[in-house]
Amino acid sequence: MTHYKSTSRTPPSVVTANSIVTSQIEVQTTGTGFFDVTAEVAAFVREARAREGAATLFIRHTSASLTIQENADPSVLDDLATALDRLAPANAGWTHDTEGPDDMPGHIKTMLTSVSLTIPVLAGRLALGTWQAIYLVEHRRAPHRRQIVLQFSGQVG
Repeated sequence: MTHYKSTSRTPPSVVTANSIVTSQIEVQTTGTGFFDVTAEVAAFVREARAREGAATLFIRHTSASLTIQENADPSVLDDLATALDRLAPANAGWTHDTEGPDDMPGHIKTMLTSVSLTIPVLAGRLALGTWQAIYLVEHRRAPHRRQIVLQFSGQVG
């Protein structure tokens, strides 16, 4: 095992999780793409009066997902969409095509990404990095109304 001398760590903090606060947001997508929901999640954390704990997001769908990615250069999202399309292309002869040729690829893309995220909340704020944003990823071509359950567990004040 290698020990790194340049590693540092803050002292542990202990918080008694005395509250669970839940809400839900609906996002109207316009078709395939990345939809930034960071501001809505941050507003939920503020409204919940969250201090220390964790925010959990769960999308209630099987052909859309959640991810944390760079928010500074839009070409990152373009390249991610290209990569997902290469991994699960439409018209690849999928047997599940009841809702169209992009349905099964949507399920595969969701499996490759995630339906839930957990983000630490520190001093009342999401502990996202400087260039990080929270995205709903729509994997279907048609517009959809997507539901995301938000939950904060921890200390409120």
